[in-house]
Amino acid sequence: MDTQFSPGPGQLIQRMARMSNRWLEPRLQEMGLAVAQVPVFGALQQRGPLSQRELATLLHVEQPTMAQLLNRMERDGLIVRKPDPKDGRSSLISITLRALKRSEAARDVLMEGRQISLQGFTKAEVDTLQQLLQRMVDNMEEELGK
Repeated sequence: MDTQFSPGPGQLIQRMARMSNRWLEPRLQEMGLAVAQVPVFGALQQRGPLSQRELATLLHVEQPTMAQLLNRMERDGLIVRKPDPKDGRSSLISITLRALKRSEAARDVLMEGRQISLQGFTKAEVDTLQQLLQRMVDNMEEELGK
C-alpha cells in the first residue's frame, strides 16, 4: 500500500482533537463553559491560586490568549483575581464556587468522551498510547527548546 498520502501520527492526533472538541463543546456550552476553560479549572483545582503567567506557562498558552480567556472567565464569575501578597504587580487567580460546581459536571462529560474514544481499548493499550504520545510531545518540546 502506498503510504505517501496516508495520514501520519500528527494528522491523526489533530483530527482526533478536532472531533473530540466537536463532541465536547455543545455539552460544555449547556453548562455555560468552553473547552478552553477546562485546563484552567484543572490547574487551579490541583495547584491552588496561580498568576496569569504561571497559568500560561503551565498550560502552554500564549500570554495574550490566556489574558483574554481569563477576562471572559472573570466576567462570567468563574474566577476571581486577588493581589499577590508576594508581588504587588501581579494577581493570583482562583476558581470560584460557581465554577467548581460546573467543573465537577464538566469532569463527568470529559470522562464520558474519554470512554467513547477509548472504547475497545485495553488498559495496557491506553497506557501504551499515553506513553507514546508523551514521547512525541517530549521530542517536540526538546526540538523547540521548551
